[in-house]
Amino acid sequence: MYTYIYKIVQVATLIMISSACSSSKKITLSEKGDNRKEPIVLINNYTYLLLKQAENPKYGYDPDFSIDVGGALQSMGPDNQRRFLNALLGPNGETVKYHRAGSCCAFKTPNGFDGIGLMDRYKIYWDGSKDTLTLYINMYDEGDLFIPQGLKARKLY
Repeated sequence: MYTYIYKIVQVATLIMISSACSSSKKITLSEKGDNRKEPIVLINNYTYLLLKQAENPKYGYDPDFSIDVGGALQSMGPDNQRRFLNALLGPNGETVKYHRAGSCCAFKTPNGFDGIGLMDRYKIYWDGSKDTLTLYINMYDEGDLFIPQGLKARKLY
């Protein structure tokens, strides 16, 4: 009986969180998983070293092309998200500011809770920017990390 109620609560919670997504797109349950090929390098404990520009203009800006920082299984997901965001600079080298705008966009992953993960949406901006940009970050799965198009990255000094 307890297991049955637990499953109902899980499904209801997932539906409520998924419906909170501001995207008008239908929620996709695409398969994800780990596919990182390049090792992660840190500038310091709070910042990744990002070396390559994303070739795909949708990278990071579309939940289907999320930034896969991983770490949720080791309780490091939010730290990894911040390490990525701290590595970014605006198009002219401006310091990027950010805030988490919620979760959305359920997807299947072997690294999630009962095989399901949710994307985190971050709004980024910098002094002089006319609007905010939305980045979709996946803390469940690990993938190679790139600099989203239109942005730059901090350098190793």
